[in-house]
Amino acid sequence: MNHNIKSNEDYRVKKLLLLGGSRYILPVIRTAHELGVYVITADYLPDNIAHKYSDEYVNVSVVDKEAVLEVAKAKHIDGIMSFACDPGVVTAAYVAEKMGLPSVGSYESVSILQDKGKFRKFLKDNGFNVPESKTYKGIDEIEKDKEAINYPIIVKPVDNAGSKGVKKVESYHELIDAAYNAFENSRCGMIIVEDFLQPVGNPSDSDWFSIEGNIVFYSFNSQLFVKDGVNPYVPAGFYWKSTMSESAKTELLQEIQRLIKLLDLKTSIYNVEVRECSNGKSYIMEVSPRGGGNRLAECIELGMGVKLIENSVRAALGIELVEFTESYSAKNIAECILHNNKRGIYKKIQTSMFIEKNIFEKDIWINEDDVVEIFTGANKAIGTLVLMFENEEEMIETMESINKNVKVIVD
Repeated sequence: MNHNIKSNEDYRVKKLLLLGGSRYILPVIRTAHELGVYVITADYLPDNIAHKYSDEYVNVSVVDKEAVLEVAKAKHIDGIMSFACDPGVVTAAYVAEKMGLPSVGSYESVSILQDKGKFRKFLKDNGFNVPESKTYKGIDEIEKDKEAINYPIIVKPVDNAGSKGVKKVESYHELIDAAYNAFENSRCGMIIVEDFLQPVGNPSDSDWFSIEGNIVFYSFNSQLFVKDGVNPYVPAGFYWKSTMSESAKTELLQEIQRLIKLLDLKTSIYNVEVRECSNGKSYIMEVSPRGGGNRLAECIELGMGVKLIENSVRAALGIELVEFTESYSAKNIAECILHNNKRGIYKKIQTSMFIEKNIFEKDIWINEDDVVEIFTGANKAIGTLVLMFENEEEMIETMESINKNVKVIVD
């Protein structure tokens, strides 16, 4: 298949507006450049690393829909993406709809997916498995409901990613502090309180892809957490072997396909979080039309050869996709998110002999003597290890004890 971009009638180079500037969009910029695309990055943080690699940077908040729309019009863009940048997903859908650009679906549909309260209501109204939940705008509303709440529960912002502001609560005494924290991490000032769902085995957090509303690629993995950390709901590692039952995976695939059809979604990558639970049911936790953070799409390409990033760029520009194959020869790939559970001065990464031989790529984002922050959210990570294993058993055994095999040494 020809990977070269077909130019517009006036032969103008295609322009892609990328919302956000984190290192997670560096492979998107690189891929777009390989396709001959002019890349504009935009956010309100000019020192973000991605802006050093784009062709142009614009200082604008990714959550300011009207401001981004004005930029998009002024720059005559051909496509817009918010890859691994959760706050910009709704804005990207808004701009695409206003300008008639390629998009996964309507602004309304994307808004449902990106708001946990709206999403839970949509799932419930359409007969999906969904935890009991309620959204709140203030502490006073929560206090009125204190007698009706059944514990344990999860408290989180309706509009944030990276596990920021998320806490499991066992009693009303813990609820108010958790609610204040969630409100502080919510851009729109709303939080959701929902039943805690106890997973069987590991939840899955991986990237999927649909073309014209039909799922053409899906994958389930094992998402690992720091169980004794300050925030035990921040992902600390992944390996691409699911512990969920085959029946749960089959049901979830069917249900996510049904969700995509109901929302009339088209062509896009999705970050999909699902879990099989101790009550015998399987749940869709998140389906966000963006590439996930934590280099998920990169790992999938390394492990399975699936070009999710390239097809995301092509989809955003409305150009021919790279063909998805019917089967994949998956390697035993995994990823460790480097972090520490206490604040300190970074010295080195210490790895055990069991894992050293399996390191495929080490990506450290800080230097010796830099400050390491407490791992309260995905934005506090300091790097990643991409790992390749000779066999599945070794991968599972090593990753399930990853905190013993990889340590961040700080003073």
